[in-house]
Amino acid sequence: MKFRTAARNASLAAGTVLEHLGDDPVVLGLQVSRRIPGRVLDPLVRTVERVAAGTVLGPLAAVVRGEKETAERRLTAALSEGAAGRRALHFADVATAAGFGDLADRLITAAEPGTRGLPGTLARRRWYDGDMTGAVEVLESGSRAERRQQRRLASELAVFEGWQPILDPVKGYVPNPETVLHVLTNSLPHTGSGYAQRTHSILKAQSERGWSVHAVTRPGYPVQVGKLLARDIDSIDGVTYNRLLPARLPFGMQQRLQQQAELTLALALKTRPAILHTTTHFVNGLVTAAVAEALRIPWIYEVRGQLADTWASTRPEEARRSERYRLFREREADVMGRAALVPTLGTVMAEQISSSGVPRERIRLLPNAVGEGYLETPLPPAEARRALGLDPDTELIGTVSSLVDYEGLDDLIAAFGLVAGQHRHLNCLIVGDGAAAPGLKALTAELGLTGRVIFTGRVPREQAHLYHQALDVFVVPRKDLNVTRVVTPLKPVEAMACSRPVIASHLPALGELVRHAENGLLVRPSDPAHLADAIDALMSDPAYRAVLGSRGRSHVLATRTWGSAAEQTTEWYRALAGAA
Repeated sequence: MKFRTAARNASLAAGTVLEHLGDDPVVLGLQVSRRIPGRVLDPLVRTVERVAAGTVLGPLAAVVRGEKETAERRLTAALSEGAAGRRALHFADVATAAGFGDLADRLITAAEPGTRGLPGTLARRRWYDGDMTGAVEVLESGSRAERRQQRRLASELAVFEGWQPILDPVKGYVPNPETVLHVLTNSLPHTGSGYAQRTHSILKAQSERGWSVHAVTRPGYPVQVGKLLARDIDSIDGVTYNRLLPARLPFGMQQRLQQQAELTLALALKTRPAILHTTTHFVNGLVTAAVAEALRIPWIYEVRGQLADTWASTRPEEARRSERYRLFREREADVMGRAALVPTLGTVMAEQISSSGVPRERIRLLPNAVGEGYLETPLPPAEARRALGLDPDTELIGTVSSLVDYEGLDDLIAAFGLVAGQHRHLNCLIVGDGAAAPGLKALTAELGLTGRVIFTGRVPREQAHLYHQALDVFVVPRKDLNVTRVVTPLKPVEAMACSRPVIASHLPALGELVRHAENGLLVRPSDPAHLADAIDALMSDPAYRAVLGSRGRSHVLATRTWGSAAEQTTEWYRALAGAA
């Protein structure tokens, strides 16, 4: 059995690699690099830079290391040195992946018409900008491999334009009472994001209240993210996570969503849920709606973010006027309109959902919350640091977060640099991992803060609350973007539960949680000097830190626990199932 599972997973992983290798080898390389341990990756990248700086591997290595200025300089040099033909196209692909759109366009222009690979590079450039139709059209004149790429992109475009999976109605279906099936993108233990933590906390609390709780993740996960030893089922804290792991996935998004709907329906016929519960983004909703309609049971679409805005946040402002952005928002609105209830994180997001046409009576609030170790009396910072093997005699500011650009952690490092000289025993702790990690480490070195900014990488889930408690001040320095103005993250809620004062960017979603001078401080986004002033004020006044932290913990324990969230969701389930 283990051999068959390993062979199946190897086949699935190989198919994924071959597909990405044919469609976008640069992006594949970047994704693979993020899963290689730093102790292995760093010397490998340095070697590449030393021996191949003048080739396309030079700027690619700089992107991997997070040194975007170096990457841009090397790409510009390649252009000025007369890169042409296939070589120019390879550099253009790196420029596109790194977000240097104008530079990519100039490199593409340097390749003569008819150059092999030109349609594929043009398609990747247009797809990056959100011109989905343009990307499909330009591949019409491509090679056999590029026409295969065209069929894949066309399938995804069809989904964005309104295609949906179809299932035959199931006759005589009888659900089990107080049984729920959650349809997920990913989950613990293979993904440690705030969303995965939130999902598990809700599911665990529902199980503790006597519900039969099942979950299923997307086809191919977690093998497709490098977990080659993944099993068909993971059981954690009484929650069963089912994996859909065929030996191969069908070609194209339409066929994959159809397969997902069929496999999810098969699982539902075994677990017999009375209700289905899924979360953003809209493809989860398409699958869940198809299964729910086949079984004639209600379903919930929980909106945790506006992923169209997340996509646009890494691109120029023009992305918000693109075809992809428009279609993304339209499909989200369609799916929300079909669900029986639409819970969401906060009032700002609820208003946005309402403005898309969802009746207010179907919108519910289900904010981020805390449980388990966060409910226990927090340790003093020095004791928490000692328990984690950190120096108990230092002071720490920092964060626990996914390391992505919109979190604004570059501003945190810059602000720390401004106060580091005044607070000689203060260090900055950044807990987590993500695509922005290499760039943040490069910035740390550039500012001369190596050794005083500590990067832990991803940490075990059971230790996360200790890392919150190891901090004297928790910082949420998010950039001012559409996605950050609407979405309230989980980590500051956990920090407040640990009695730690929070400094956060003054954004609508964060303002729902952090009340200036009551349980934390609000600062101007992307303003390291203002952030530095707030850090200095709190680090200079331990008594004030204690007051803010105590107020934050009282507020969270009174209003935001996973137990109360589970009670609320199960009440919704009973009402919907009873009305079905």
